Amino acid sequence: MKALMDQAKQLQSKVSDAQEQLGKTSVKGIAGNGMAIVEMSGKYDLVKLTLNPDLVKEDLETITALISAAFNDAKSKADDLIDKVMSTATAGMPMPE
Repeated sequence: MKALMDQAKQLQSKVSDAQEQLGKTSVKGIAGNGMAIVEMSGKYDLVKLTLNPDLVKEDLETITALISAAFNDAKSKADDLIDKVMSTATAGMPMPE
């Protein structure tokens, strides 16, 4: 029983470290050949939004579509990063969804 408790504590520590790492790591989502760039942390926090000055001349619908596409690209990359970091921390044990 003590060994199981020790394993649980080690797992908790590894997961905590992984979460800290995710907060310090960022990914970039890009849309429109770089017209809109969203930088997001591994905890889904928006770090930076960059818009090409030429994009600002476009209509609002185009601007919002490119921002949304860049955000979705960043979120997808963050999801992949989270999966990778957490699977390493949990030594391949499946995490609940």
